[in-house]
Amino acid sequence: QAQLVLSGGGLVQPGGSLRLSCVASGSIFNDNSMGWYRQVPGKVREWVATVNADGSTSYATSVKGRFTISRDNAKNTVYLQMNNLKLEDTAVYYCNAIRNPFRGPWGQGIQVTVSS
Repeated sequence: QAQLVLSGGGLVQPGGSLRLSCVASGSIFNDNSMGWYRQVPGKVREWVATVNADGSTSYATSVKGRFTISRDNAKNTVYLQMNNLKLEDTAVYYCNAIRNPFRGPWGQGIQVTVSS
């Protein structure tokens, strides 16, 4: 059964760091581009970053230089290292395959709150 298991969220002060992890079942992860997304109440889910099967990456302008996405193919895991967090990074974060046919259920995501 396709699934995504997220961990690592929480509360952090501005300027702090968090690392999110996402373990995906093989049908979602294998050879697929994986991405992190985020959503705040009342807004549409937005794309944050992509890591391709070859390890190449891309980022939304708002997080470039602060966030780093990576993957461990042996563990079917995608990571998002978030540094220098800002108040506006507060959101529910999700991971999933980039391409629709390979996506699993979005689930509840994981909360990241940046607050002083």
